[in-house]
Amino acid sequence: MNAIGVIPARWGSSRFEGKVLADVAGKPIIQHVWEGAKKAKLLDDLIIAADDERVVKAVEKFGGKVCYTSPKQPSGTDRISEVVNPLDVKIVVNIQGDEPLIKGIIIDKLISAIQDDPKVEMATVIKKITSEHDVLDPNVVKVVVDKKGFALYFSRSPIPYIRDSASGKSTEDRLTASARAGVDQSRLHLGFYKHIGIYAYTKDFLFTYTNLPFSKLENAEKLEQLRALEYGHRIVTVETDLDTIGIDTPEDLERLKKVIGERL
Repeated sequence: MNAIGVIPARWGSSRFEGKVLADVAGKPIIQHVWEGAKKAKLLDDLIIAADDERVVKAVEKFGGKVCYTSPKQPSGTDRISEVVNPLDVKIVVNIQGDEPLIKGIIIDKLISAIQDDPKVEMATVIKKITSEHDVLDPNVVKVVVDKKGFALYFSRSPIPYIRDSASGKSTEDRLTASARAGVDQSRLHLGFYKHIGIYAYTKDFLFTYTNLPFSKLENAEKLEQLRALEYGHRIVTVETDLDTIGIDTPEDLERLKKVIGERL
C-alpha cells in the first residue's frame, strides 16, 4: 500500500473522558471523523485504533474498520505504530479521533506533500488565525514557519511575539485591548497560524520518531510534535483555509453542535 490513515481513538481523557463517543447530530464523534476521512482519494485503507471495547463496539456498529490496541500506549502516535507495524505501507496519516470536521482534501494534501518530495519525512497542517480568541487560547496551538513552509516552532503561547516599540505592550495586551475597543483585528493576525493536529509520516520515520526519548520542549509545552524538531527533524506544513474544531472539553462539543446544526 502507498498510504494508510489511522485514527487513534482513546477513551480516557483528563478533560473529557469518552469524548470520541459523544453524540453530535445522532452520531458519535468518531463516526464523523471516519466519514470525513473516508472521502480522501489517496488513502488505500483507513483504520480506527481503539483502546476500549466501548469504542470498538461503536465503530463496528457504524461499519468502520477498527483495531484494538493496548491501553498502555503512551500516546496516539504509539498506538498508530502498533497498528501499522505489520503492514507494508509507505505513508501513514495520523488522523485525530477528536477532529470531527476533518476533510478528505486535507488528508490528500498531506500525502501529496510526502509523495512529491522524497526528502520530506513528516508533514502537518496549518491555517491562518483570524480570531483574537484563538491567538490567546492555550488550547489552540500556534506555529511559526520558515520561507519554505517548514515548521520552526509550535507553542500554546501567541507566537510570533509582536513587539510594539511605540506602546511597549505585549502581543496579549495589544490583542486584548483592541478586542475591548472593537478594533479590526486583521492587522494583528497576519503572522499567526493555527496548527491543525493531523500528521503524515513515512513509515520509516514514524518508528524513528516513536523511539526518540521524550524531549524538554515536548514536556514543557505538552506538544508531542516538538520532539521531532528538538531532535533535528523537519516538519513541512501544508496550509488550508478549511477550519476544524478539536474536541478537548465539553465546551468544545457545544460549539461543534452549533456549527453542525447550522449546516443541517
